[in-house]
Amino acid sequence: MRTPHALLATAVTAASLAAAAVTPAPAAPAAGADAVPPPGTYYVQSVVTGLNAADASGTVEQHRPRGNEGRQQWTLRPDGAGHLLENTDSPGSCLGRAGDRARTVSCTAAEARWQITPLGADRYALADPGADRRLTVAPKPAGATHPAPLSVGSGAGDLAAWYLTPADAPGGPVPPRGQRTLDQVTFLTAHNAYANGVDGGFAPPFVDLFPNQSRGIQQQLADGVRGFMLDVHQTPDGAILCHNSCTLVRRPVALWVDLQRIVDFLRARPGEFVTVFLEDYVDPGVLRAELDRVQGLSEVLYRPDRTGVRENGWPTMDELAADGHRLLIFTDHSREADRSAGLTRDTFGVIYQREWTVENHWSMGPGVGSSDWSCYSRWYDANTTIPLTRTEPGFRPLFVMNHFRDAAVASTAATDNAKLADRARRFCQPAARKKPTYLAVDRYDLGSPAAAVDALNTYTYP
Repeated sequence: MRTPHALLATAVTAASLAAAAVTPAPAAPAAGADAVPPPGTYYVQSVVTGLNAADASGTVEQHRPRGNEGRQQWTLRPDGAGHLLENTDSPGSCLGRAGDRARTVSCTAAEARWQITPLGADRYALADPGADRRLTVAPKPAGATHPAPLSVGSGAGDLAAWYLTPADAPGGPVPPRGQRTLDQVTFLTAHNAYANGVDGGFAPPFVDLFPNQSRGIQQQLADGVRGFMLDVHQTPDGAILCHNSCTLVRRPVALWVDLQRIVDFLRARPGEFVTVFLEDYVDPGVLRAELDRVQGLSEVLYRPDRTGVRENGWPTMDELAADGHRLLIFTDHSREADRSAGLTRDTFGVIYQREWTVENHWSMGPGVGSSDWSCYSRWYDANTTIPLTRTEPGFRPLFVMNHFRDAAVASTAATDNAKLADRARRFCQPAARKKPTYLAVDRYDLGSPAAAVDALNTYTYP
């Protein structure tokens, strides 16, 4: 990932901290296509943006999901022929209406009552009873994101569609490992896995004093890391792994070298599955030539675009192993840009990540100090709207959950990693309405992030 390294005088290394254990909440009653969810505490999430309705000093706005922070939780309960949504931080204050604006009002006011109508696919309309007016996200202006204030009007389609997501993440029984589908499994993932200072150089002098990891790729594989985030840059020597730029980097590692290490590992262990995420600054022809150097790659490469995943859902781990499909390679590059170059990466097995995954914003803040646990899409801006909540009939995108800072400071990473399970369960899982498939961290050797992976692998998200 392109994360600037802070030039700090000293990096304090803390002892590993124990990760918080996750105890999944009992499964909530399922909301059928013809039923309003049962009473309880919910997030009101926009289908379009994935953002949460929040009380902002009386105005109701869509904000980045922040778990039980930010006045975003609402208690749903029936009220006569309608329903109320009472803010959990302000008893007696409900999500309501004032003219054409969404406001918090007294729960005793008529403007607090909503008629909740199922729209199918776990989506709902929140309407003013007896009027043709619904809670709505405003259309996106040119060159901007959707406005934060929510309105009440004649909105239609997805702009007036909402998820009612339980605040207490439901958990269901998990099948045996081999029978779990790929989207039901959580994998430990190393952010900037190549930036380890063991296998070779990765950044210019001084910047390379602060690696994101402390162990080489082969040791990472031995330790249970199964997701690898790699930044690949184009140089006269081909596709090279460097942070931001390969200028002045001593002994950088070529992409094919690390991929060969992974392929060799998979060929020796036929039951394992690995995913590679490329932050990709390489022309498609150069990348194809680099992959051609990896012996045995075609024997293990997984192609979800050619195996009916979008129509039938993800295969089980046993099915992947039986077919030999055990290495998935994603690129963050644009399909549109590749089309203009005349060669798309998926023609040689590199999959466009935005088409198959969702991913939260990559930074929790600077390398030291307080952290921002809000969990919102990395791909939500003036030009792109891919909410974390995105799903399709029969297909659930894989969820990449980033949990690291702008700079890899060992003591900070140890503290953050010890809180990984808590953030995943309370903040990011309800924000995405799916369990993280990949937990990406700096310094995976600190703070026991593997314990968070183990905890998430004890249950499924509906």
